[in-house]
Amino acid sequence: MADLAEYRRKRDPGRTPEPVPDEGVLPRGADDTFVIQEHHASSLHWDVRLERGGVLVSFAVPKGLPPEPGVIRLAVRTEDHPLEYAGFSGVIPKGEYGGGEMFLWDRGRYETVKWSDREVDVVLHGDRVDGEFVFFRRDGRSGKDWMVRRRHVAARPDWESLPEGLLPMLATAGSLPSAERDGDWSYEFKWDGVRAVVRVEGGRVTISSRVGNDVTSTYPELQALGARLGVTQVVLDGEIVAFSGGRPSFAALQQRMHASSAAQARRAARSTPVTLLVFDLLHLEGRSTVGLAHADRRALLEELGLSGPSWLTPPAFRGDGAAVLAASREQGLEGVVAKRSDSLYSPGARSPLWVKITDWQAQEVVVGGWRPGEGKRKGVIGALLLGIPEDDGLAFVGSVGTGFSDAELAVLTTRLRGLGQSVSPFTTAVPRERAKGALWVRPELVGEVVHRQWTSDGRMRHPAWRGLRPDKGPAEVRRLG
Repeated sequence: MADLAEYRRKRDPGRTPEPVPDEGVLPRGADDTFVIQEHHASSLHWDVRLERGGVLVSFAVPKGLPPEPGVIRLAVRTEDHPLEYAGFSGVIPKGEYGGGEMFLWDRGRYETVKWSDREVDVVLHGDRVDGEFVFFRRDGRSGKDWMVRRRHVAARPDWESLPEGLLPMLATAGSLPSAERDGDWSYEFKWDGVRAVVRVEGGRVTISSRVGNDVTSTYPELQALGARLGVTQVVLDGEIVAFSGGRPSFAALQQRMHASSAAQARRAARSTPVTLLVFDLLHLEGRSTVGLAHADRRALLEELGLSGPSWLTPPAFRGDGAAVLAASREQGLEGVVAKRSDSLYSPGARSPLWVKITDWQAQEVVVGGWRPGEGKRKGVIGALLLGIPEDDGLAFVGSVGTGFSDAELAVLTTRLRGLGQSVSPFTTAVPRERAKGALWVRPELVGEVVHRQWTSDGRMRHPAWRGLRPDKGPAEVRRLG
C-alpha cells in the first residue's frame, strides 16, 4: 500500500524546499501522469516518477532512459514521493538527503501496459520522451535494484548506437595553402597537448587516447562535462592541455599523464588542472557526423556551446591562414592546423585534407640508450640515444640533451637504470662520439621530441625533449615528416 512515511522520515521541512505534505488521506489522480527530473546529487541521475495510487512511484536512473532497444540500464527503486513533487525544481541544501540541484526534464502522460510487484510496463508520452519502457526487478530478486529497457523501437527510426573505438583523424605536415585556395580552408591553432576522443553517454564521460587506450581515470575533472551534457550522446575530438603562464605546457601535462591510480590523478588534478579543447564532433544524438563536411560538423559543435571550467571550443577561422599563423607565432603557440572546409572525417587516417603548419616537427622516438651527464648533471642523464623502428629493427636517429626538467631527469635516470642491457639495441650504426660511454637499455620507453628538420642521413636536427608518451608502445612509433 502506498504511503509517504519513508519520504517524510528522510526530510526535514525546515531544511529543504521540497514539498512535505501533512499526514492524512492521500490525493488521487488518474494514474496517468509522469515526470522526469534531472538530479545533480552526489552523482548525476534522472528520477522517473509515475503517479500511482496517490503517490509518485519513483526510480532513479543513473544514465537516463535507454534511447534504443537492447540497451538495459540500472533503475534504483526509491521511496514514493508526494504528487506535489511533480512540479518541484530547485536546490536541495548540501548535507540533506539528495542534496544538489534538481530541475524538471520532462513530463507528460503515460499508459499502463502491466503493473506488478516485479514488472512495470508503461508507454510514456512526453515532450522529450516518447516510447514504451519496462522496469523490472534485477534477476527477479527483491530489493531496490531494478533495471529498465526500451521496448520495440528506438527514440528515432534512424537512431545509430554511440560508436566505440573511434580513432582520431590526423594531419600531415606541410605549408599554408595557396592564396588562391585560402578561402577553402579553416584554420585552428595547434595545441601542445595530447589528443583525445571523448565519448559522453548518460552523463558519463569516457576518454580514449590517440591509439585507443582508455585514459578516463587520468583526467577526473573532465567528468563534469558529462553533467553539462546530461543525456545528450556525443563523441568529441579534441586536445587535452595543461596551461602554464597562459600557454599550453607539455612539461606541465607530463605531471598528469603518469598518474598510476585514481587517487593520484585526483591529487594531480588539484595542482595541475587540464583543459579539454574540443575541435570536432563525430557523433551526435544517434547520428554519425563523420560523413559531414568539416564546416557542417563545426556548426553542430558550436551549437552545443561547450564552454566550462575544464573544457572549451577554441575558434576556427575561415580563410586568412597567414594571419592565423602569425598570431600563433606571436602567442608562442606550436603553429596552425589547416582543414579543408569540405573534408569528411576519416577516423584513424592521416589525411592531406588536414595540414599542420609549424616551425618545429614533432616526432615520437624509442629510447635505446643514454650517456651519463657531467658537471651539474653528474649522476643523471646527459643525453638520450633515440631510435625509430624500421623493417630491420631500431634505427638510430639522433640524441637529445635539452628540454628536461630536473625532476624529469631524476625519474628518467631511475627508470633507465632498471632497463639496462649489455648490447646496443640499434641495428644501424651509432656515431662513435655518441656511443662513447653510452649505457644501453631495452627499447621499451617511448618519448616525444621536436626538431627542425631531417638531415640527409636520416638524423634529426636540433631535437629538444618534450616528454615520455605512456600512451604509446614502441611498435606504434614511426617516422613522421
